[in-house]
Amino acid sequence: MDLFSRAKAVRLRSHHDKYLVAEEDQEHVSQERDGTSRAARWIVERVDNAPHVLRLRSCYGRYLTASNEPFLLGVTGKKVLQTLPARLDSSIEWEPLREGTQAKLKTRYGNYLRGNGGLPPWRNSVTHDVPHRTATQDWILWDVDVVEVLPNRHPGTEPDKATAPSSTQLSKIESSDSFSAPLHKVEGRSIYYTVADDNGNVDDSVQWPYLTFNGTSVPELTQMLMKETKLDDIIVCTRNPLNQHLIPLYLHLPPNNTTMRLVVVDANSKEPFEVQ
Repeated sequence: MDLFSRAKAVRLRSHHDKYLVAEEDQEHVSQERDGTSRAARWIVERVDNAPHVLRLRSCYGRYLTASNEPFLLGVTGKKVLQTLPARLDSSIEWEPLREGTQAKLKTRYGNYLRGNGGLPPWRNSVTHDVPHRTATQDWILWDVDVVEVLPNRHPGTEPDKATAPSSTQLSKIESSDSFSAPLHKVEGRSIYYTVADDNGNVDDSVQWPYLTFNGTSVPELTQMLMKETKLDDIIVCTRNPLNQHLIPLYLHLPPNNTTMRLVVVDANSKEPFEVQ
């Protein structure tokens, strides 16, 4: 759950580079290219006594729900909706499972949140299912853009409990300025980073810090990471997904603000890089 550990609000971007959005009818969800609208913003709620599970609440105060209603007769996918159940049950609970820099969101019954592609009526739809075809395996992967973080707790204070609001409270929230105000465009991408030792080894067992970077210039990112890591001279690298060898980045990052995991190497180290 580390991608959500400090998150108060997130945007979820599908394999099709579209955002999970809550539709105005306050019932359906879909995918859209525009991630700047308030409909693409989901409030993260923790579940009491289940730290690995969360709920996602739309701008209308309704919960992302794995329904039992088939999306189409004769197919396995079921509808994902916005609902406000009288009793908060397991249908609105999701377990994030990390997959590299992305996440899968698993229902309590073993299905996964899936952003569909293809021809209508599948195009832009959202279901929960277990993909059986290789071609759709990546459709259950989501980039997590944290748009608001939880405040740091002061030492000695008790952690906030993830209490769910009542229906009365939600009615007040829906009419409050927090949902009527437009969502400002969130610029940049999330960069998760760590510092390698002299042999290029990194510790994947701990949560990597992250920063938000606006742009694609590697020299600019290098300057920012130098300030964050307190190192005077660094080389910013990505990792080969096949063998985990380090590959230096030189001029530009990939487009589309894709979330990245980068490794910082002290320029005075042994330079354990992959030969290009």
